[in-house]
Amino acid sequence: MSSEHKDGQVEIVEEKPAGSPNKDHKEKSLSSPEGSPMHPRKFPFKIPSPVPTRRTRTSSQSRIASESPEQTGVCKNFCRNKGHGFITPDDGGKDIFVHISDIEGEFVPKEGDRVSFRTCPLPPKNVEKQAVMVVLTEMKGAHEKWWNSS
Repeated sequence: MSSEHKDGQVEIVEEKPAGSPNKDHKEKSLSSPEGSPMHPRKFPFKIPSPVPTRRTRTSSQSRIASESPEQTGVCKNFCRNKGHGFITPDDGGKDIFVHISDIEGEFVPKEGDRVSFRTCPLPPKNVEKQAVMVVLTEMKGAHEKWWNSS
């Protein structure tokens, strides 16, 4: 059985089978008109991403990035669907995180591409580094443009 509320939600009432302990007990749940269950939201807002993108970077972080020395490295991997990857620096240090918003130009990097980049600290502890102002200097094979869907 179901009945529709004023706000567009549908109340679904399911009766318990005859062998259940409480025969008169009815179970109620709220459902959308399409049939998917409605869950009350505890937090109405999305949690912001801890990764600062070019758009969300503060002016002080941008200044730190522009003052950092330019480095070179090789793209270790890059996931277009997730929008991030890692660069192995030529100096042999730890792999550096890169976000798609920090890639200059129109091509998505691939494994083995040579890149030049600058770094800025990655919050919240500012221990790890993020590659910014990433430029593909040597591309391996054919590349897709970032706005083309795959």
